Amino acid sequence: MPSTQEKKTSFERACSDLSSAGGEPRGEPPAPSLRSAEAPRPLSEEVVEEALGWARLGGSVAGMTDEKREELIDALLHQLGAGREELPEELRERLLDGMIDELIAGKRGEREILGQEGVLGEITRRMVQRALEEELTEHLGYPAGHAPPGGAGNSRNGGTPKTVLTDQGPVRIDTPRDRKSEFEPRLVGKGQRRLAGLDEKIIALYGGGMSTREIETYISDLYGPGVSRETVSRVTAAVLEDAKAWQTRPLEQIYPILYLDALMIKIRDGQAVRNFACYLAIGVNLDGERDVLGMWFQKTEGAKFWLAVLTDLKTRGVADVLVCCVDGLTGFPEAIEAVYPSAWVQTCIVHAIRAALRFVPYKDKKKVAADLRKIYTAVDRDHAESELEAFAEKWDPKYPMISASWIENWERIVPFLAFPPDVRRAVYTTNTIEALNRQIRKIINTRGSFPDEDSARTLLYLAITRAQQKWRHTYNWSTALTAFRIHFGDRIPDNAI
Repeated sequence: MPSTQEKKTSFERACSDLSSAGGEPRGEPPAPSLRSAEAPRPLSEEVVEEALGWARLGGSVAGMTDEKREELIDALLHQLGAGREELPEELRERLLDGMIDELIAGKRGEREILGQEGVLGEITRRMVQRALEEELTEHLGYPAGHAPPGGAGNSRNGGTPKTVLTDQGPVRIDTPRDRKSEFEPRLVGKGQRRLAGLDEKIIALYGGGMSTREIETYISDLYGPGVSRETVSRVTAAVLEDAKAWQTRPLEQIYPILYLDALMIKIRDGQAVRNFACYLAIGVNLDGERDVLGMWFQKTEGAKFWLAVLTDLKTRGVADVLVCCVDGLTGFPEAIEAVYPSAWVQTCIVHAIRAALRFVPYKDKKKVAADLRKIYTAVDRDHAESELEAFAEKWDPKYPMISASWIENWERIVPFLAFPPDVRRAVYTTNTIEALNRQIRKIINTRGSFPDEDSARTLLYLAITRAQQKWRHTYNWSTALTAFRIHFGDRIPDNAI
């Protein structure tokens, strides 16, 4: 075995040969250097040993088979993972960059890098596989390649091949097993064929108004085959349970404002498609946050069913409502007062104006609307009554039914005039619930009709939760709450302001 001095002489001679082999032509003297007259500095034994070690390692790796190289890489990754808390951030970045460079070397284009058979698809497969292996290691209590602690015990038992649909398309994995069949993987459960993120995408597409056939085509074009209409139906059917739980959830004890309205949808009833009324209730709580309290289905809209809706709200915990804003449905105020006798019933001014203008031809619409505006923008109730009298004197000869209707429902029209002008906009119209209805109609209009009530409930629930994400805090709520405190006194809890 050569001595250290012989190794050093051999290494220095190799370095000298390498130096003379490049750069300057043979036979010509090297370019003058400031250190040309100095004797070469001898290398330390540590440097020589380290260089020879790296050379031997490079030679060993170069002569390895692909299988041996893979084992070496796995061992290095395991060692790095064991000491990852001690690795400097810069070293981690270099390791990651090196791995990425190796993965994308020679690959170009979207298909080779981002496609199902590309780099990203392979990384997804390996990450899912490695995560499942780590789950099994955690379950067994010892890593792969080691004996069970204490001798005989549970151990690895191969894997079950399975194709899982991911955002990068279908990937083929082997779900690891244990001898006692006690292992329950969490990332990809038994019988699961899709990662959770894909189910969320399906639900979002369904909630956006796409049919099951359209979703099947879209997913197939994007990720490849793997999601059928039956699969989409099973995914969306799971939403129905959430919708039913949402419909029966407990509510807050007091809502200063409650908006009530209904929209018509088409649902198949036996052999015919019929119009059904979907009753909706939106409450504004003491914090000024709006929330859809529920939805109810009935073949027609009527005050009798609204009584059942309000009774349901009370059963779920709503003890008091201060102002209830509704349209001009006959019998509606009486239904509200039967359940909440202290509530102020406010007829939606927008609905009242629309009802009045139905009797007016186009040539007079703007003039009549301008005179009606003087009534509902009056300073207080007394001034509003004066403006109504002036309106009747001017327009009763041509349209007597308008003033008659407003006088008949006067006690349901003027409650909002008790509040300051900057608070009135929160209570005098059902625009909040009308805006929700418009968003729902955009989605259900693409369907035509629903096969049953459960299907309608599922889609409307998704539409409602989607709409609520964009809702803002009620305008000028602190001022409104102060006004409610003045008018309703002890019905507002002390800790609400």
